[in-house]
Amino acid sequence: MTTRLRNERNRAQAVLGGIFAAAIVLLAPQIAISGTIKGKVTASKAKFLKDTVVYIESIPEKEFPPPEAHALIDQKGLEFVPHVLPVLAGTTVDFRNSDNVMHNVFTPDAIGDKFNLGSWPQHEMRSHTFTKSCEKACEAVMLCNVHPEMEAYVVVLTNPYFAVTDLEGNFTISDVPAGTYTLKTWHERLKESSQSVTVESAGSVEVTMEMKK
Repeated sequence: MTTRLRNERNRAQAVLGGIFAAAIVLLAPQIAISGTIKGKVTASKAKFLKDTVVYIESIPEKEFPPPEAHALIDQKGLEFVPHVLPVLAGTTVDFRNSDNVMHNVFTPDAIGDKFNLGSWPQHEMRSHTFTKSCEKACEAVMLCNVHPEMEAYVVVLTNPYFAVTDLEGNFTISDVPAGTYTLKTWHERLKESSQSVTVESAGSVEVTMEMKK
């Protein structure tokens, strides 16, 4: 290898090394300043553990643009799936009919603009954007006037740091900015519970939330 080629190779390696180092410096704060909240909700009856929304009440002086991707509620087996769907204000929700019967979707609640999307057959889908928000979790009940027994909830929140519990009441909220917050619960039949939680940089905190009637 000639001296000229060797020098050009060394310069190229130096440039790449500088770019890599700069990338690490830029990414490091993003990696280091977020943490995870893990936990479990408790209730008097096991049937109440599922479908609890656990969320951070507010993050002052921060705005969160809604996701471009749509959320989805399916109508399948004469049920809304999922039964509870938390969304960031501004999120568009698609409502799909997967049954071989007609379905309808409407809500009487103001947080959902009291919409009525009409009725439509299998495989079709209609949408609504939940543009309104409030200071706490606000729910809009989803109903079907063709099948009155069908019911679901869209819970509209002011930030994206939320989770829905599994059958055993477990939940995980990831990528939470480091800080101290008020963590709350929403359940369709139980009173909300709240507690203070401190999230450390690149750490994980575990909490237990007790819910009562």
